[in-house]
Amino acid sequence: MKKWLGIALVMVLLLAGCSGATEEKSETGEKKVSIVLDWTPNTNHTGLYIARDKGYFKEEGLDVEIILPGEAGADQLVASGKSEFGISAQESLTEARAQDIPIVSIGAIIQHNTSGLASPVEKNIKKPSDFEGKTYGGWGAPVEQAVLTSLMDADGGDFNKVDVVNMGDTDFFTAVQRDIDFAWIYYAWTGVEAELRGDDLNMIYLTDYSDKLDYYTPVISTSEKMIEKDPDTVKAFMKAVSKGYQLAIDNPEEAAEVLIKAEPDLDEELVRKSQEWLATRYQDDAARWGEQKQEIWQNYMDWMLEKKVLEKEIDVKQAFTNEFLPE
Repeated sequence: MKKWLGIALVMVLLLAGCSGATEEKSETGEKKVSIVLDWTPNTNHTGLYIARDKGYFKEEGLDVEIILPGEAGADQLVASGKSEFGISAQESLTEARAQDIPIVSIGAIIQHNTSGLASPVEKNIKKPSDFEGKTYGGWGAPVEQAVLTSLMDADGGDFNKVDVVNMGDTDFFTAVQRDIDFAWIYYAWTGVEAELRGDDLNMIYLTDYSDKLDYYTPVISTSEKMIEKDPDTVKAFMKAVSKGYQLAIDNPEEAAEVLIKAEPDLDEELVRKSQEWLATRYQDDAARWGEQKQEIWQNYMDWMLEKKVLEKEIDVKQAFTNEFLPE
């Protein structure tokens, strides 16, 4: 689970406008750019690896480096101009824009929110009110309490009866064996891993209890400055990426092998099964892969304001664009 942007992102304003990434060419003449992941490589990122390793970026005149986030997250690096592109999510990008940090979502990797609260079946957590008396393992973001409260209110529960601990980077399966009862996961990776382990989970999806929690996560981001100064590169990048994700949609078996070859430390069986699970969910009911709707951005911002986890209203029309997606 990606860490919340938080107050530390304000420091990015001190970096914004600095020289940042400079235009470079590869030995064969392609323009060198980078994209920073939000987490360790997984099937959310497959389209990027396909675009790189199948030569789609090269066809567009680009030499793209895929970078792990390290201590500085993708949002920070994109906002400061240290990387041209990043993997973000609607929640963190909305928070960033509320702090006047001008990053923009240019494509939704998955069309609907596939995250939720997961617990081993033996914990007997089948609905949000069952969170009472249980221990939640989180990462310390204000939005977590807001989400849990929303779900529990809708089901007649009381969040004050939940014990919350910070599990940091602890593996979900280790944490539920040790000191927590449930946690927030993305089913495409951790849920699928549970299936392969033979660990039965109860899964409470956020979208089961609120349409406003059906937001875009993850997304591909860039900066307003990048859009203004080099829209052709943004367009070329997204053309190649779209082609990569289309292959993952049409041929998940081939897509999985590309990721496995690129990142051999990944569990091969997990990659293949996760890729199969995601294949129908990348685009889902959208007219094309990556497309975003204003109402989704508006609904989630309204929810954040209502729950007092957003400093101020943002102009959602400035937070995302479909302009760079291929027709």
